[in-house]
Amino acid sequence: MRDVCMPDKRLDFRALPWALWAVSLVVVALDQITKIWAQASFVFAEASPVTPFFYFTLRYNEGAAFSFLAGAGGWQRWVFTALASVVSLVLAFWIARIHRNPGKRLESVGLALILGGALGNLYDRLTLGHVVDFIVFHYQQYEWPAFNIADAGICVGAALLILDMFKSQKARDE
Repeated sequence: MRDVCMPDKRLDFRALPWALWAVSLVVVALDQITKIWAQASFVFAEASPVTPFFYFTLRYNEGAAFSFLAGAGGWQRWVFTALASVVSLVLAFWIARIHRNPGKRLESVGLALILGGALGNLYDRLTLGHVVDFIVFHYQQYEWPAFNIADAGICVGAALLILDMFKSQKARDE
């Protein structure tokens, strides 16, 4: 018989945010599938035009966003790996903490997309030592840095967080 004064320490798995973590896993899966496809389909740094403003290519990013610190000598791999690991754990717990709050749905989905993107790029860093990028948008000779599905998940997730912030502020103002 359980003591009435002692709280039940068992974890209720039904209370966990499985659907949101599944969104993260879908981002990771799509990211890894498309990176495998890109590595099998494209020659390194060679453009394969799709439209006048978009092409596929194969590039490796040893740095962070937009190749920040890419040529730093190798130490950055482990710093970015550690950082992505910590951020991923924080995001997973953050999602678990807020997922049942109906007012936090947009925030939860945004966090799930960011978590999926972080995990997708983390996997690359751990297994390859760099992140595989293959999508490039451009205008004439100006181009946006190459990115991948994980990066897109992070950007869309961040946009959802910003949208949620504006919606929350508007609700507070009213």
